[in-house]
Amino acid sequence: MVLSDVDIRKALSSGKINVSPQLPDSHVGSCSIDFRLGNEFSIFEHSKHAFIDLRNKVEIEKLMRPIVVPDGEAFILQPREFALAITLEHLELADDILGRLEGRSSLGRIGIIVHGTAGLFDPGWSGRATLELSNLGIMPVALYPGMRICSMTFEELTTPSSMPYRKKPGNKYAGQQSPLASKLAGELK
Repeated sequence: MVLSDVDIRKALSSGKINVSPQLPDSHVGSCSIDFRLGNEFSIFEHSKHAFIDLRNKVEIEKLMRPIVVPDGEAFILQPREFALAITLEHLELADDILGRLEGRSSLGRIGIIVHGTAGLFDPGWSGRATLELSNLGIMPVALYPGMRICSMTFEELTTPSSMPYRKKPGNKYAGQQSPLASKLAGELK
């Protein structure tokens, strides 16, 4: 069952959901919390690399360039461009709560997609959310660190997970604090 604003506030108070830095109460919607865009981005250096070969053990991160955007300045997302970004907020979930990252309708209406897949945050998650930003529109869009970029909804499990994300063997993205590239390279045979 999706948590309402009442249940989200209870979970925040009890520590079952921990968000830091603490958000203003106005960021809690009827069944979600709005998260803000962080300052860190990663973009593919497509002029240096012809393609991504998932069978090659070269780390995908080496095909990308990090960018830090100062507060008050914009990251310009060009049409058909893809970039990884990170939320400003750090999220921790109890072993019986899962989170779902959702895009914002206001951004979608100008062609900005916030995540292509990775919208599920397992029980026991701890870290900042990596965003998979795409501009499907025909005009460049200025995105500013600190702006509301996505929302997070939450669901309560019937029992705590026996394998929360932080204890899962091979958890690739636990505790991430920057926009991490895919760690899929070399896994395919």
